[in-house]
Amino acid sequence: MKTELLYGIHPVEEALAAGRRIFREVFVVADRPSKRLSIMASVAASKNIPVRRVTMTQLNRIVGDIAHQGTAARVGPYPLVDLTAVLAQESASDPSRFLVLLDTIVDPQNLGAIIRTALGVGVEGVVIPRDRAAGPTPAVSKASAGALEHVRLVQVTNLSATIRTLQDHGWWVYGMDRSAELPVFEVDLTGSVAMVIGGEEKGIRPLVKQSCDLLLSIPQRGPVGSLNASVAAAVALYAASRQRSGRAKPVTAAQHRRATTSSHQKGRVQ
Repeated sequence: MKTELLYGIHPVEEALAAGRRIFREVFVVADRPSKRLSIMASVAASKNIPVRRVTMTQLNRIVGDIAHQGTAARVGPYPLVDLTAVLAQESASDPSRFLVLLDTIVDPQNLGAIIRTALGVGVEGVVIPRDRAAGPTPAVSKASAGALEHVRLVQVTNLSATIRTLQDHGWWVYGMDRSAELPVFEVDLTGSVAMVIGGEEKGIRPLVKQSCDLLLSIPQRGPVGSLNASVAAAVALYAASRQRSGRAKPVTAAQHRRATTSSHQKGRVQ
């Protein structure tokens, strides 16, 4: 079986917690002991995973010149999910679904950051193209602080066709585009929604853009023309998450203070 090296505390910890990877062995530095690494080694051992205690010099030779934080793990390939498996989980009792589609995000740091945000807002999965895009590498797992190990990642050959499939299943697909006139904050983002985030240089490709139901923008006032892809994704995803949580109506500081004061007074009376 083909293997790869996860490196860094968060990726190894989260891969152990998620239980989705096949572990061959875990490396932990012995000459710079820490409580966190000791706990990680214990967790691995409890799962019958071989733990190799090595020196920092040895781990540097194994992993290479990267920030491994004193640990690494030899694991099987990342467990990709098929789109049909995601769609198969739809049900009448849970009509509100949330996906993120990434169009040619090539920077592993951006992909990792977006996946971390996506997991934080509770998306069902992240869809990426098979070609001309960053994939689920150890570098992406490190950039995501291990979030990659939990998220359901789908690789597709044709993003436009995937959008049409989602639409056929009742999803609304919104593309983030800086030239769009409609702000993301003014659209109903509840229900079964897929948000498309474009690549770092050119944004969403024309054919993918044409496939979207609606294009949305993030209002900006400064002289810089656009946001970094991962920042734009975070703004858009949390705008949707705020609506979907049912807390879209803002509360003023005065209202919050009154509610807090009232709650404290009730506590004293009791």
